[in-house]
Amino acid sequence: MSELFAFTPLFYAVAIPAVILTGISKSGLGGGMGQLSVPAMAIFISPLAAAAIMLPILCLIDLFNIWAYRKDWHRGNVAVMVPGAVVGIAVGAATYRYVDEHTVRLLLGVIILIFAMSYFVQRAPMATGSARSKALGGFCGALSGFTSFVAHAGGGPMKFYLLPQRLDKRVFVGTHVVFFFLINQIKIWPYLWLGQFSAENLTTSLVLAPLVPLGVWLGWRLNQVLSQALFYRLIYVLLFVSGGKLVWDGMAGLGWIG
Repeated sequence: MSELFAFTPLFYAVAIPAVILTGISKSGLGGGMGQLSVPAMAIFISPLAAAAIMLPILCLIDLFNIWAYRKDWHRGNVAVMVPGAVVGIAVGAATYRYVDEHTVRLLLGVIILIFAMSYFVQRAPMATGSARSKALGGFCGALSGFTSFVAHAGGGPMKFYLLPQRLDKRVFVGTHVVFFFLINQIKIWPYLWLGQFSAENLTTSLVLAPLVPLGVWLGWRLNQVLSQALFYRLIYVLLFVSGGKLVWDGMAGLGWIG
Protein backbone atom coordinates (compact mmCIF):
# COMPACT_ATOMS: atom_id res chain seq x y z
CA MET A 1 0.00 0.00 0.00
CA SER A 2 1.42 3.41 -0.93
CA GLU A 3 2.56 5.62 1.94
CA LEU A 4 0.80 8.49 0.19
CA PHE A 5 -2.39 6.87 1.46
CA ALA A 6 -1.39 8.29 4.86
CA PHE A 7 -2.55 11.70 3.66
CA THR A 8 -6.20 10.69 3.23
CA PRO A 9 -8.92 12.04 5.58
CA LEU A 10 -9.65 8.56 6.97
CA PHE A 11 -6.07 8.20 8.16
CA TYR A 12 -6.14 11.56 9.91
CA ALA A 13 -9.52 10.79 11.48
CA VAL A 14 -7.66 8.06 13.38
CA ALA A 15 -4.22 9.65 13.68
CA ILE A 16 -5.37 12.94 15.22
CA PRO A 17 -7.09 11.45 18.29
CA ALA A 18 -4.28 8.87 18.53
CA VAL A 19 -1.64 11.59 18.85
CA ILE A 20 -3.71 13.55 21.38
CA LEU A 21 -4.35 10.43 23.49
CA THR A 22 -0.65 9.57 23.34
CA GLY A 23 0.20 13.04 24.64
CA ILE A 24 -2.34 12.71 27.46
CA SER A 25 -1.18 9.23 28.39
CA LYS A 26 2.57 9.89 28.37
CA SER A 27 2.23 13.27 30.10
CA GLY A 28 -0.25 12.37 32.81
CA LEU A 29 -0.30 8.61 33.28
CA GLY A 30 3.12 7.33 32.30
CA GLY A 31 1.93 5.81 29.03
CA GLY A 32 -0.67 3.13 28.34
CA MET A 33 -3.16 4.61 25.90
CA GLY A 34 -0.35 5.70 23.62
CA GLN A 35 0.39 2.08 22.86
CA LEU A 36 -2.82 2.00 20.82
CA SER A 37 -1.65 4.68 18.37
CA VAL A 38 0.45 2.47 16.08
CA PRO A 39 -2.20 -0.29 15.74
CA ALA A 40 -4.83 2.37 15.03
CA MET A 41 -2.77 3.99 12.27
CA ALA A 42 -1.87 0.55 10.92
CA ILE A 43 -5.48 0.16 9.79
CA PHE A 44 -4.57 2.40 6.87
CA ILE A 45 -0.78 2.11 6.48
CA SER A 46 1.85 -0.50 7.28
CA PRO A 47 2.77 -0.99 10.95
CA LEU A 48 6.39 -0.11 10.14
CA ALA A 49 5.35 3.21 8.61
CA ALA A 50 3.06 3.93 11.58
CA ALA A 51 5.90 3.25 14.00
CA ALA A 52 8.23 5.52 12.05
CA ILE A 53 5.62 8.31 12.02
CA MET A 54 5.08 8.04 15.77
CA LEU A 55 8.74 8.06 16.83
CA PRO A 56 9.29 11.80 16.08
CA ILE A 57 5.93 12.51 17.75
CA LEU A 58 7.04 10.61 20.85
CA CYS A 59 10.34 12.49 20.90
CA LEU A 60 8.49 15.82 20.74
CA ILE A 61 6.18 14.80 23.59
CA ASP A 62 9.29 13.83 25.55
CA LEU A 63 10.79 17.29 25.10
CA PHE A 64 7.75 18.99 26.63
CA ASN A 65 7.65 16.53 29.51
CA ILE A 66 11.35 16.63 30.31
CA TRP A 67 10.90 20.28 31.25
CA ALA A 68 7.68 19.74 33.20
CA TYR A 69 9.01 16.78 35.22
CA ARG A 70 12.66 17.86 35.44
CA LYS A 71 12.53 17.83 39.27
CA ASP A 72 10.18 14.86 39.68
CA TRP A 73 11.87 11.62 38.67
CA HIS A 74 13.64 8.77 40.43
CA ARG A 75 17.28 8.88 39.43
CA GLY A 76 18.11 5.49 40.92
CA ASN A 77 15.46 3.71 38.87
CA VAL A 78 16.57 5.38 35.64
CA ALA A 79 20.21 4.56 36.37
CA VAL A 80 19.32 0.90 36.90
CA MET A 81 17.09 0.53 33.84
CA VAL A 82 18.80 2.54 31.08
CA PRO A 83 21.91 0.31 30.65
CA GLY A 84 19.64 -2.70 30.24
CA ALA A 85 17.50 -0.76 27.77
CA VAL A 86 20.55 0.05 25.63
CA VAL A 87 21.35 -3.66 25.45
CA GLY A 88 17.72 -4.43 24.56
CA ILE A 89 17.69 -1.83 21.78
CA ALA A 90 20.94 -3.20 20.37
CA VAL A 91 19.54 -6.73 20.34
CA GLY A 92 16.34 -5.45 18.74
CA ALA A 93 18.24 -3.62 16.01
CA ALA A 94 20.48 -6.61 15.30
CA THR A 95 17.58 -9.08 15.09
CA TYR A 96 14.91 -6.74 13.71
CA ARG A 97 14.64 -8.46 10.34
CA TYR A 98 14.37 -11.90 11.94
CA VAL A 99 12.22 -11.43 15.03
CA ASP A 100 8.51 -12.18 14.74
CA GLU A 101 6.95 -9.07 16.26
CA HIS A 102 3.57 -10.81 16.60
CA THR A 103 5.06 -13.47 18.87
CA VAL A 104 6.77 -10.75 20.91
CA ARG A 105 3.45 -8.93 21.32
CA LEU A 106 1.64 -12.10 22.35
CA LEU A 107 4.19 -13.16 24.96
CA LEU A 108 4.55 -9.65 26.35
CA GLY A 109 0.78 -9.23 26.50
CA VAL A 110 0.38 -12.43 28.54
CA ILE A 111 3.08 -11.30 30.99
CA ILE A 112 1.47 -7.87 31.34
CA LEU A 113 -1.99 -9.34 31.96
CA ILE A 114 -0.62 -11.56 34.71
CA PHE A 115 1.17 -8.61 36.28
CA ALA A 116 -1.90 -6.35 36.03
CA MET A 117 -3.82 -8.86 38.11
CA SER A 118 -1.20 -8.52 40.84
CA TYR A 119 -2.86 -5.25 41.83
CA PHE A 120 -5.41 -7.28 43.72
CA VAL A 121 -2.78 -9.15 45.76
CA GLN A 122 0.29 -6.86 45.90
CA ARG A 123 0.03 -4.24 48.63
CA ALA A 124 3.47 -3.89 50.23
CA PRO A 125 5.79 -1.52 48.33
CA MET A 126 8.97 -3.08 46.91
CA ALA A 127 12.28 -1.89 48.35
CA THR A 128 14.06 -0.05 45.54
CA GLY A 129 17.58 -0.41 46.92
CA SER A 130 17.79 -4.18 47.23
CA ALA A 131 20.05 -6.30 45.03
CA ARG A 132 16.97 -8.18 43.85
CA SER A 133 15.24 -5.01 42.73
CA LYS A 134 18.34 -3.80 40.87
CA ALA A 135 18.64 -7.09 39.01
CA LEU A 136 14.95 -6.97 38.18
CA GLY A 137 15.31 -3.36 37.04
CA GLY A 138 18.13 -4.23 34.67
CA PHE A 139 16.15 -7.12 33.23
CA CYS A 140 12.97 -5.02 32.84
CA GLY A 141 15.03 -2.24 31.24
CA ALA A 142 16.45 -4.68 28.68
CA LEU A 143 13.01 -6.12 27.95
CA SER A 144 11.57 -2.62 27.66
CA GLY A 145 14.29 -1.51 25.25
CA PHE A 146 13.85 -4.61 23.09
CA THR A 147 10.04 -4.55 22.95
CA SER A 148 10.00 -0.79 22.44
CA PHE A 149 12.24 -1.22 19.42
CA VAL A 150 10.55 -4.19 17.74
CA ALA A 151 6.91 -3.63 18.76
CA HIS A 152 6.62 -0.13 20.32
CA ALA A 153 5.47 -1.79 23.52
CA GLY A 154 8.15 -0.87 26.04
CA GLY A 155 5.87 0.61 28.70
CA GLY A 156 4.70 -2.69 30.16
CA PRO A 157 8.10 -4.02 31.32
CA MET A 158 8.95 -0.66 32.87
CA LYS A 159 5.67 -0.59 34.80
CA PHE A 160 6.35 -4.17 35.90
CA TYR A 161 9.34 -2.73 37.78
CA LEU A 162 7.98 0.67 38.89
CA LEU A 163 4.41 -0.01 39.96
CA PRO A 164 5.20 -2.20 43.01
CA GLN A 165 7.32 0.65 44.40
CA ARG A 166 4.21 2.84 44.85
CA LEU A 167 6.07 6.02 43.88
CA ASP A 168 4.42 9.42 44.12
CA LYS A 169 2.29 9.90 41.00
CA ARG A 170 4.45 12.77 39.64
CA VAL A 171 7.65 10.85 40.31
CA PHE A 172 6.16 7.78 38.61
CA VAL A 173 5.32 9.75 35.45
CA GLY A 174 8.56 11.74 35.59
CA THR A 175 10.65 8.57 35.80
CA HIS A 176 8.74 7.17 32.83
CA VAL A 177 9.33 10.43 30.93
CA VAL A 178 13.10 10.53 31.50
CA PHE A 179 13.57 6.83 30.75
CA PHE A 180 11.69 6.95 27.45
CA PHE A 181 13.23 10.28 26.47
CA LEU A 182 16.62 8.59 26.65
CA ILE A 183 15.71 5.37 24.85
CA ASN A 184 13.69 7.16 22.15
CA GLN A 185 16.74 9.31 21.37
CA ILE A 186 18.83 6.15 21.12
CA LYS A 187 16.25 4.41 18.90
CA ILE A 188 16.46 7.15 16.27
CA TRP A 189 19.87 5.98 15.05
CA PRO A 190 19.11 2.31 14.40
CA TYR A 191 15.82 3.41 12.82
CA LEU A 192 17.84 5.53 10.41
CA TRP A 193 20.24 2.64 9.83
CA LEU A 194 17.35 0.31 8.99
CA GLY A 195 15.80 2.86 6.60
CA GLN A 196 12.59 3.27 8.58
CA PHE A 197 12.21 6.98 7.88
CA SER A 198 10.93 8.23 4.52
CA ALA A 199 9.95 11.67 3.27
CA GLU A 200 6.26 10.70 3.47
CA ASN A 201 6.58 9.41 7.04
CA LEU A 202 8.45 12.46 8.29
CA THR A 203 6.04 14.82 6.53
CA THR A 204 3.13 13.09 8.24
CA SER A 205 4.89 13.44 11.60
CA LEU A 206 5.33 17.16 10.91
CA VAL A 207 1.65 17.59 10.05
CA LEU A 208 0.59 15.86 13.28
CA ALA A 209 3.14 17.63 15.50
CA PRO A 210 0.96 20.72 16.29
CA LEU A 211 -1.42 18.40 18.18
CA VAL A 212 1.28 17.47 20.68
CA PRO A 213 0.99 20.54 22.98
CA LEU A 214 -2.75 19.96 23.42
CA GLY A 215 -2.32 16.33 24.41
CA VAL A 216 0.59 17.14 26.72
CA TRP A 217 -1.30 19.94 28.48
CA LEU A 218 -4.34 17.73 29.01
CA GLY A 219 -2.07 15.04 30.45
CA TRP A 220 -0.51 17.52 32.89
CA ARG A 221 -3.94 18.63 34.04
CA LEU A 222 -5.09 15.04 34.48
CA ASN A 223 -2.10 14.22 36.65
CA GLN A 224 -2.88 17.22 38.86
CA VAL A 225 -6.52 16.36 39.51
CA LEU A 226 -6.19 12.60 40.09
CA SER A 227 -5.72 11.42 43.65
CA GLN A 228 -2.82 9.05 44.34
CA ALA A 229 -5.15 6.08 44.88
CA LEU A 230 -7.22 6.77 41.77
CA PHE A 231 -4.05 7.34 39.75
CA TYR A 232 -2.77 3.84 40.54
CA ARG A 233 -6.12 2.18 39.95
CA LEU A 234 -6.30 3.84 36.54
CA ILE A 235 -2.73 2.83 35.70
CA TYR A 236 -3.50 -0.82 36.42
CA VAL A 237 -6.69 -0.66 34.35
CA LEU A 238 -4.76 0.82 31.41
CA LEU A 239 -2.07 -1.80 31.89
CA PHE A 240 -4.70 -4.53 31.71
CA VAL A 241 -6.19 -2.97 28.55
CA SER A 242 -2.78 -2.63 26.87
CA GLY A 243 -1.92 -6.24 27.79
CA GLY A 244 -5.18 -7.44 26.27
CA LYS A 245 -4.51 -5.37 23.16
CA LEU A 246 -1.05 -6.88 22.79
CA VAL A 247 -2.44 -10.41 23.13
CA TRP A 248 -5.15 -9.67 20.54
CA ASP A 249 -2.69 -8.11 18.07
CA GLY A 250 -0.25 -10.97 18.54
CA MET A 251 -2.89 -13.64 17.99
CA ALA A 252 -4.29 -11.79 14.96
CA GLY A 253 -0.83 -11.37 13.46
CA LEU A 254 -0.12 -15.08 13.92
CA GLY A 255 -3.42 -15.93 12.24
CA TRP A 256 -4.97 -17.50 15.34
CA ILE A 257 -8.01 -15.22 15.13
CA GLY A 258 -9.72 -13.51 12.24
